[in-house]
Amino acid sequence: MKSELQLIPLENLAIAFVPVLVVLAILYRWSHDVRTPLLSVGRMLVQLLLVGYILAYIFESEKAALVISVLSVMMAAASWIALWPVKDRRRQLYTKSLLSIAIGGVPTLLLVTQGVLTLDPWFSPPKMIPLAGMIFANAMNAVSLAADRFSSEVKNGVGYEEARQTAFRASLIPITNALFSVGIVSLPGMMTGQILSGVSPLIAVRYQIVVMTMVFGSAGISAACFLQMLKSDVNTIECTESALGEEPVV
Repeated sequence: MKSELQLIPLENLAIAFVPVLVVLAILYRWSHDVRTPLLSVGRMLVQLLLVGYILAYIFESEKAALVISVLSVMMAAASWIALWPVKDRRRQLYTKSLLSIAIGGVPTLLLVTQGVLTLDPWFSPPKMIPLAGMIFANAMNAVSLAADRFSSEVKNGVGYEEARQTAFRASLIPITNALFSVGIVSLPGMMTGQILSGVSPLIAVRYQIVVMTMVFGSAGISAACFLQMLKSDVNTIECTESALGEEPVV
């Protein structure tokens, strides 16, 4: 099963924005508040175009130091973004967020790239960076959900252990739903991309199993570490109502 991956012309790419325009029109008609969604779409477009050029350069490099630098930036950014729900305490909790994502993400990344895929060279940029992105992004989301729910529970007078348990369950809801639905409701992005590029579905499935297990593990470990580190801050963590209700802009 082999086929050449189709190059999408710019005029065809523009068609993909039609549903986006429909949603923006509905938002404007119903609430006149389209600034945040419009900004998010604009940033997505600019960021992806920029990262495309950057990754093209990095993928052609053979420097482990460059790859490690990129991974460090990704992890640092993810740790900061994860704390949006508790943005009033971002600076105080940043170290905990960074350590949590590092503990959950880095060993998982090494296990997959060196133990499962046995990359050669070990830092192979075309594989290392995308896998790290999936791992850190899911760990970031888990920490963010954990921080949000834990802060809400503590604010409502719930004790640390009960708040930790509730927050941990909440942090795993997205990835748990993904595990339930994969192959039945959805074909995840990596698997879909491989199939579109001509890879046999039987091979694509194996890669997707690796992806699902690594994101579940890294997300759960990161959220658990973060919540455990919050034990000493349980009496001081506060989350303002505006932080809980606003759309994230990072």
